[in-house]
Amino acid sequence: MAIASEDNFQHSSNSTYRIASSSLRADQEALLEKLLDHPPPGLQRPEDRFYGTYIIFFSLGIGSLLPWNFFVTAKEYWMFKLGNSSSSATGEDPGGSDILNYFESYLAVASTVPSMLCLVANFLLVNRVVVHVRVLTSLTIILAIFVVITALVKVDTSSWTHGFFAVTIVCMVILSSASTIFSSSIYGMTGSFPMRNSQALISGGAMGGTVSAVASLVDLAASSDVRDSALAFFLTATVFLVLCLGLYLLLSRLEYSRYYMRPVLAAHVFSGEEELPQDSPSPPLVASRSSDSHTPPLRPILKKTASLGFCVTYVFFISSLIYPAVCTNIESLHKGSGSLWTTKFFVPLTTFLLYNFADLCGRQLTAWIQVPGPNSMVLPGLVLLRTCLIPLFVLCNYQPRIHLKTVLFQSDVYPALLNSLLGLSNGYLSTLALLYGPKIVPRELAEATGVVMSFYMCLGLTLGSACSTLLVHLI
Repeated sequence: MAIASEDNFQHSSNSTYRIASSSLRADQEALLEKLLDHPPPGLQRPEDRFYGTYIIFFSLGIGSLLPWNFFVTAKEYWMFKLGNSSSSATGEDPGGSDILNYFESYLAVASTVPSMLCLVANFLLVNRVVVHVRVLTSLTIILAIFVVITALVKVDTSSWTHGFFAVTIVCMVILSSASTIFSSSIYGMTGSFPMRNSQALISGGAMGGTVSAVASLVDLAASSDVRDSALAFFLTATVFLVLCLGLYLLLSRLEYSRYYMRPVLAAHVFSGEEELPQDSPSPPLVASRSSDSHTPPLRPILKKTASLGFCVTYVFFISSLIYPAVCTNIESLHKGSGSLWTTKFFVPLTTFLLYNFADLCGRQLTAWIQVPGPNSMVLPGLVLLRTCLIPLFVLCNYQPRIHLKTVLFQSDVYPALLNSLLGLSNGYLSTLALLYGPKIVPRELAEATGVVMSFYMCLGLTLGSACSTLLVHLI
């Protein structure tokens, strides 16, 4: 039956992989057939008309990372604002110099540490606060932060730069915390939907990075005033956040979405080991789990997702180890020519745009190809193979070089190819693992599993960012 194939928690309607069959598996599928031969009218599956739900999740994916990407990409604006302390103090302010030199490091700490804490908090809140409240509250907070940031663009902060720096860091902490709650809650919610909706959300996140990279290039090419370009920059993000708020409110009105967002009672199927999706309307075949526990069971989720969790963590560890710390310091071999390509546009094009676009392509590719499967050892093998990218990037024209003097790749083509490969493999392999995670557990644990998979991702990003500093010093 079509219903069994799409709602099955181990593969979706557009999946190209299939789990190995077993007698237990066959018995469970036969049981589903019997249960769904005469489904009640309320459980008839509607169609996703005009791909409305897919488009909404894709847009929400953009909205989940677009604010952070815009915040980080506006490097020229932050340098202008924070550099005012040095100029106004006639270069005598060591504190201002410290802020300028280590601003990106401060941002990294202000974003990753709160993210880890908020993922833990979100896991504890899964059964205590409904997903709609978490999503709407976090999205409203993100919107409020961007209104504050946008309002400060035209404010002269040269006389209180340290105060402005403190406000900026606090905004980043709040923004990162709210974004983490928003993205992990939405991702957990898609665990109850067919896999293609999770893929849409994840691909949307990559589109957010691509949009910010393109906006950065346009800013470099057309801007004459840093503040005017920053105002347009942040207003764009603010408007899109308002759009995301409206789209999320529309989501619950779609018949297709209501079908998959209906409440799920925690239940066990009498199968001996595995659990079936909780779409079954037949009460005699299920036994309700005690309702006094508000925290989802962590141990079975960790056990079930251990391999996929390693894949997610290691993929993002390698990616954040190289990008952006190493990538952005690779210079053109012809920088001395003074052309715009080799100076002004080389890093934005070969690093930010190519990486984010390749990442988007890799994530979108999972809409049609989903191999290897969740139980295959090929997946962690491919993930480990990405380790080879580290020495390849180091052997490009990274500057300044203190300990490793050898530049093996004597062409500007190599950084472009390596950034494309880094982004493509990051997008494809991480998306596969993130898609599989919520689908290999019972439906009532899908949202909690989504939060756990988000924690794996954040862990990889945190470890990679920390180790990137060591790698840079080794070069």
